[in-house]
Amino acid sequence: MRLTSFTDFGLRMLMRMASAPERAFSTTELAGEFGLSRNHLAKIMQHLAHSGLIETRRGGGGGATLAYAPQDIRLGDIVRQLEAGQSLVECMGTDGGACTLDGRCRLKTKLRRAEAAFLGELDSATLADIALPPAQHALFHTPKSQPGGK
Repeated sequence: MRLTSFTDFGLRMLMRMASAPERAFSTTELAGEFGLSRNHLAKIMQHLAHSGLIETRRGGGGGATLAYAPQDIRLGDIVRQLEAGQSLVECMGTDGGACTLDGRCRLKTKLRRAEAAFLGELDSATLADIALPPAQHALFHTPKSQPGGK
């Protein structure tokens, strides 16, 4: 299973926020730490706020904070929120995609079970389990480009 970059960066943001749950983080600050577009992270932050995982405040002293203690946030719930509307394969989408095997395919059942097992494993862990100690937050930095131009 491959998670979208939206989910990847959302998880990174939450991991960083869980490393210091008592403080608010700005989009600009997180974008700088990760080497990402502030606008891209703002979209993710807005989605996380809409889903109720974080709370945001504007103005001086504002920023985003976790809505719950890190030990109360299940990783499976985060991934479900961030991957909402993203099907594992096209035929598992709400519209069924353009599958020519519809009605004859036995793969879909196996993929649903695999996806359930994947999310079940994530449900066994919390955001507190993956939060790094505050001194290690610099390890989150994502390079702007990878060797080989990829």
